[in-house]
Amino acid sequence: MKLFLDSADVDEVRKGISLGVVTGVTTNPSLAAKAGVGGMESYKAAVQEIANMVDGPISVEVISTDVEGMITEGEDIATWISNPWVKIPSTLDGFKAMSTLAANGIKINQTLCFSVNQAILGAQAGATAVSPFVGRLDDVGQDGIGLVSEIVDIYLSYGIQTEVLAASIRHPLHCVQAASAGAHIATVPYNVLVDMAKHPLTDQGVQRFLNDWGKSSAN
Repeated sequence: MKLFLDSADVDEVRKGISLGVVTGVTTNPSLAAKAGVGGMESYKAAVQEIANMVDGPISVEVISTDVEGMITEGEDIATWISNPWVKIPSTLDGFKAMSTLAANGIKINQTLCFSVNQAILGAQAGATAVSPFVGRLDDVGQDGIGLVSEIVDIYLSYGIQTEVLAASIRHPLHCVQAASAGAHIATVPYNVLVDMAKHPLTDQGVQRFLNDWGKSSAN
C-alpha cells in the first residue's frame, strides 16, 4: 500500500517527504484554508511548490459544484503541474464532469465517496482513484474500513483498474486496517504519519542499547 500525505501546508509536506516514505500528496479546500492558503492563485502556488518536492500524483480539488464549472476548473488544474489528479466529488454533476475530463486524458481522484454505488459509478466514469472517507463514516456510526474492503473486492471481481485510496484517516490503526482491506493507497495527515513510526518498545530498546554501550565504554 502506498502512502500519500494529506496536507496543503508546504512546510508540513516538506517534513513528510523527508522521511522518504511518501509517494504522493492530496489536498482540498479545507486543508488549504487550514494552512492559511487563501484564494485560487495562492492555492495554485502552494500546489506548484509541493510538486517540486514529490514526483508522485498531487490531488487538487475543484470548488465548483456544477458540471461546466468543474470541467473548466479541472482543465485548468491539469495545466498547473506535471502529475495532477483532479479531485471531483461523488455527485451527479461530478460524475458527468469525471467522464468528460477522463475522456480527455485527465486523471481523476473521485472524492467524498461514501458508498459502493458511488465507487461503481466513479469507476465507470473513468476515475483513476476513488477515495472512500473512512473517518467520516466512522463518525456517523458506519464502517469506513468495511466500505474500503467492499470496493476492493468488487473492483477485483471485475478487473476494474481504478485504485482505492483510503481517505479521512484518523489514526495509525486506520492505516493497518486499510492495508489489510487491500487499499492501494492511504492518504494520511502528517501527525498520523509521525505516529506510525512510534512504538514505546522501540524507544525503550534504543535507550537500553545506549545504556549498555555506556556501561561497556566505561569499563
